[in-house]
Amino acid sequence: MKTDRELQQDLMNELDWDPAVDAGSVGVEVSNGVATLSGHVESYAQKWSAERAAARVAGIKSIACELDVILPGPHQRNDTEIARAAAQAIDWHASIPQDTVKLVVEKGWITLKGEVEWAFIRSAAEDAVRGLMGVKGVTNRITIRPRLQPREIKTKIEAALYRRAHLDTNAISVNVDKGTVTLSGKVNSLTERDTVELASWSAPGVQNVIDHLVVAP
Repeated sequence: MKTDRELQQDLMNELDWDPAVDAGSVGVEVSNGVATLSGHVESYAQKWSAERAAARVAGIKSIACELDVILPGPHQRNDTEIARAAAQAIDWHASIPQDTVKLVVEKGWITLKGEVEWAFIRSAAEDAVRGLMGVKGVTNRITIRPRLQPREIKTKIEAALYRRAHLDTNAISVNVDKGTVTLSGKVNSLTERDTVELASWSAPGVQNVIDHLVVAP
């Protein structure tokens, strides 16, 4: 089991390795396996990438992302410009059905709304706008229409987990109530936990995933 100092160094190395992150702008602290990212970055995409980099480091149990997005002068955009660019990005995205996603922009922060049939469409909409110039953050309020019964959803998720050979599926419990999936049990890393969450979101009709998975030391 690595010490907090070793985890801190691993995380700093991972940030430095990721070309999407300006590692020099990100402060890193680790206490009892909990990583805190501080400082400021020049885009929301960088903030998101830094958080994802932290999640890839084995031994990190959870992440507190306290990074501020401070846009440099040339990247400043008003809400009208951001809304126009975001709407076009969504309209041009091949995975997003026309007229299913609406958005509101306030002080550089985009809120996505609408109702879709699959979680991957919900994720695609967020991906489409995350990297736009001037964006300071994204709130995804797109909901998922239920298509399957809870038993069918549970069966599909368990089958998807079983196909991932590196997961100890016996240590993971999946419960479904209407469209809400609750995950419990143990995984070996945050990356494995993300894999389980992604598999759960990939089932048709899943509206919410509650993650009670514990990262084993």
